[in-house]
Amino acid sequence: MELCYAIQNRIIDLCDEQDISLNKLATKSGLPFSTIFSIFYGKSKSPRLSTILHICEGFNIDLSEFFNDPIFDDVEYEDE
Repeated sequence: MELCYAIQNRIIDLCDEQDISLNKLATKSGLPFSTIFSIFYGKSKSPRLSTILHICEGFNIDLSEFFNDPIFDDVEYEDE
């Protein structure tokens, strides 16, 4: 699986686990909704680590918890 899709799926899983919408995630993360939208719908293929950190803050988790998921075990990185 490509990295961008792994990140999308991880965000979906965490939204489901915490029962929050993308809009609420954007608010809790302090990010514009357009940033979350771009990651979620694949327009942003390589989100910055700082953006993922903000998303983690919205979920109230740290980066290691975000990436500590089997979805990242066989991830591939595709250059744009």
